[in-house]
Amino acid sequence: MTHILVATDAWHPQVNGVVRTLTMMAEAAKGFGVDVSFLTPQSFRTFAMPSYPDLRLALPSPWKIAELIDAAKPDSIHIATEGPIGLLVRRYCRKRGLPFTSSFHTRFPEYVSARSPIPESWVWRVLRWFHRPSQAVMAATPALAAELRMRGFRNVVLWSRGVDTSLFHPRDIDLCLPTPVFLSVGRVAVEKNLEAFLDLDLPGTKLIVGDGPARAALERKYPDAVFLGARHGEELAEIYAAADIFVFPSKTDTFGLVLLEALASGLPVAAFPVTGPRDVIGSAPVGVLSDDLHTACLEALHIPRETCIEFAAEHTWQASARVFVEHAQNISLADAEGDAVEFVAEDPHFAA
Repeated sequence: MTHILVATDAWHPQVNGVVRTLTMMAEAAKGFGVDVSFLTPQSFRTFAMPSYPDLRLALPSPWKIAELIDAAKPDSIHIATEGPIGLLVRRYCRKRGLPFTSSFHTRFPEYVSARSPIPESWVWRVLRWFHRPSQAVMAATPALAAELRMRGFRNVVLWSRGVDTSLFHPRDIDLCLPTPVFLSVGRVAVEKNLEAFLDLDLPGTKLIVGDGPARAALERKYPDAVFLGARHGEELAEIYAAADIFVFPSKTDTFGLVLLEALASGLPVAAFPVTGPRDVIGSAPVGVLSDDLHTACLEALHIPRETCIEFAAEHTWQASARVFVEHAQNISLADAEGDAVEFVAEDPHFAA
């Protein structure tokens, strides 16, 4: 059985698209004889991320990283995140002359600039440096892949996402809330642009599912909205099925797994015409993408739920996992040259 080791700074108990993507991909990969294991913060001490205490970053050491990788004996190595674990696994591979693949999940330049005075261009420069040695930088959508190439990233390939239709599907559920129910699911944080949704004058109920650093402030500012906190599994699937429209106000997500979960549950999407919803939905008649989010919400009410369900059925985790494995296996460690490279020789100034 082929063994792929994935290094990730995002892991349980975090609830986000990266964790769900990696978990579902690994489960689906078993179906065609591939074992995906993870090198995660669970092996190290952690600390709360500044300005985002719900997220904890690992404190790995180079020797421990090397020990864990050597013990795993992987056929391929994939680096999923650009955090402390990702950095040291990158270092391990570079010093030993080992190839690796990586993926671009999060638009850190926008996230960082939303919380600090650091220019986006500086963060993009560091990200180019981080991914430059990668044999394949996996991007979730064609638009994101094109943007990364435009920004100077090399070896960019497509790796789309899937949805678990055995969990997310229509159900006869009543939340006992005024209808129509406009639902948004995800981290409750500044980069998710939730105020663009909560400011809208809409009939029925605005329902927010998720947790995060902005939740308390938004609950105080928008007392008419319903905040349920984080929900998972069957409970989350039932909430999707009981809503009428899925509202996705984020302008920074690289994909948005919640879009497929909503569509599989029969919910039309209302969103801005940006990377993420534009690539997931495209020209399919399953949502309304408009710079006027209010209009998008109201027009989406006329979209048949059956159309959304049929669209989502075409996006499986099995197909997603197969693409990931193909990219990772193309750079098997067994084919790597034995000569190590000097880590210090690599682009010390993060040049573009």
